[in-house]
Parts: sequence; C-alpha cells; structure tokens
Amino acid sequence: MLSPASSHRILIVTDAWSPQVNGVVRTLTTVVKELRAMGHAVEVISPDRFRTIPCPTYSDIPLALLPRRRLVQMIEAFTPEAMHIATEGPLGMAARSWAMRNRLHFTTAFHTRFAEYIKARTGIPVQPIYAWMRRFHGAAQGTMVATQSLRDELARRGFRNIRSWSRGVDLDLFKPEPREDWGLLRPVFLYVGRVAVEKNIDAFLELVLPGSKVVVGDGPILSRLKREHPDVLFTGARSGGALARAYAGADVLVFPSLTDTFGLVLLESLACGTPIAAYPVTGPIDVLAEAHGKIGEVNTDLRTAALAALAADRAACRAHAERYSWRACAEIFLSHLVPMAS
Repeated sequence: MLSPASSHRILIVTDAWSPQVNGVVRTLTTVVKELRAMGHAVEVISPDRFRTIPCPTYSDIPLALLPRRRLVQMIEAFTPEAMHIATEGPLGMAARSWAMRNRLHFTTAFHTRFAEYIKARTGIPVQPIYAWMRRFHGAAQGTMVATQSLRDELARRGFRNIRSWSRGVDLDLFKPEPREDWGLLRPVFLYVGRVAVEKNIDAFLELVLPGSKVVVGDGPILSRLKREHPDVLFTGARSGGALARAYAGADVLVFPSLTDTFGLVLLESLACGTPIAAYPVTGPIDVLAEAHGKIGEVNTDLRTAALAALAADRAACRAHAERYSWRACAEIFLSHLVPMAS
C-alpha cells in the first residue's frame, strides 16, 4: 500500500480514453483529476498516443497497434511508483507483460463484461473468455470492482484479490433543475448511454408504456433503432448541462442493460431527481439496496419496474446521489494501489 501522507507518481494504463464516451472513461478521467488535485503526479498511457486500428465490430473504439516498445519507453521515462492497468486491451496486455517480466507489482480493474459483450456480438460462449480474464487479473496484486454483487460473482468464478472501489457523481452538474421541456406526452421514459447491442436497448423500446420514450446517446445500432422505432425521440449524444437537463426532464430513467458492472448513468439520473427502473442485476441492485426511501424499482419484468418507478420520491433520489463523491472514489482507488517494487 502507498503511504497516504505522501504524494506519489501514479501510472494508469488504459485502452479506454477520450474521445470515447462511456462510464470507464468518465471514471478514469475524473479520478485522474481528483488525484492531481490531491498533489499526486499522474501519467495516463492511452490509445491517443499510439497508432491505432478500429476495434472489430465497434469502429468508434481505437485499439493501439503493436504498442509494446513505445509503451515501455513511456513507462521508463515516467518512473512510476505505482501502476494501475485499467483495461484488458492491447495496452493493458503489453503493460502486464512488461511488469511480469520485470517482477513488478500492479493493480487492475474489472470495468467491463467483455465475455457477455463478445457473446452478444458473436455467440462465443462466456466460459473461455472468463478463463482468460481470470488469468489476466490473477497476476495483479489486486483487482478493483465497483459493486458488492460483482465482487461476489467474480469470486464464484475464481477471481482473487478483489477490492471494492465505488463510483461518484458530479453533484454540481447533475441537479434537479433546470429540466428539459421535451414537449412530449408525459410520462417521459428516458434511456441514456451507448447505443449498442450489449446495452439491450430493444428491451426498453419494445415496452408498451404510457407517455413517451427518449433515447440520449450514439452508437453502432442507432440507425437501425431509428428505423424500427419512429415514435421514439432520439437526440444523439449529449454532455454537460444538456445531459443534466435531459435527466432532470424525464420521469423515469430506464436502464435495460444486463451486462454493465455499475452504470454511472444511475447516479447521474438520481442526482437530477429522476428515479430508475432496471432489471435486478449488478449495478441497479447495488445502488437501490443502499437507498433510504423509494428511488426506483428493479424487476425481471422491465415494464413493471418502469411503471412502479413513477411513484418514487424525487427528493429521495437526490439525497441518495449525494452519498457518492468523486473525491472519496479517488481516495479508495489510491488506498488500493501498491508499490511496483516489492
């Protein structure tokens, strides 16, 4: 463990970084900002510093091409005290290989259910992919996960050295006012996130619900969904105040994903006073389990959850979100880091 009383040189290696828009990138960029504000020197090695190729089946995600030699030069030039490998992509694999070859310690994080994502896109079973991921993370001194339910699941799958690392929300940006005036029939049921097959958006759009549906986000299946659901308002991606107004102007955020490991949109929506409806899976069950008051509903029947969430207490939603701090998230992250040299 690093000394909490000193400033440190921290290296984060990640295959997910700006301009990608997703929960992993938001988490890492915000934690880096917090760590630097705390006085730590933080270096990020990400795909934008390398030649890249598009990720198969998801061209918006760049993958570093043969990064090892340049990656090692960057690591050695920075001389980190601690290294965190955030993702299992080309950069993550190259950093892991270098550290193991040099008998150096590092931490990792389980951000993404790649096994389920790959199965959704290709039909490949999850078991061999989980076996590979278990081996990847097994070399680390600790693997950080966002929720207790995910920690329990990975433990059942044979992962070890699992460490809890919660999430945060920007309470100054995401707030109950101002609210978007959609000019639509109420209630407004909202989806926010990547518009991709693994997000299970069809399960939401096919529901028979009163009022209107709005989808905020971009992704590879957006054009198909627009064709198949002409009655739905698709706004494209939003950020900053426009995104906050979208949350605040909705009556319920519907979170249809079965594969997310947390879902930052849950906290962002709650911070804006908007309750959530979801399946009883990792992320939603963890957030709702800690709540005081009704902030949403989980149910194996997503329509039932969406309708029940209309009765939630918007003030309780905001109060629950106020329990999550990005500074606390960064402090937990720091507490899990280990010195590279044993």
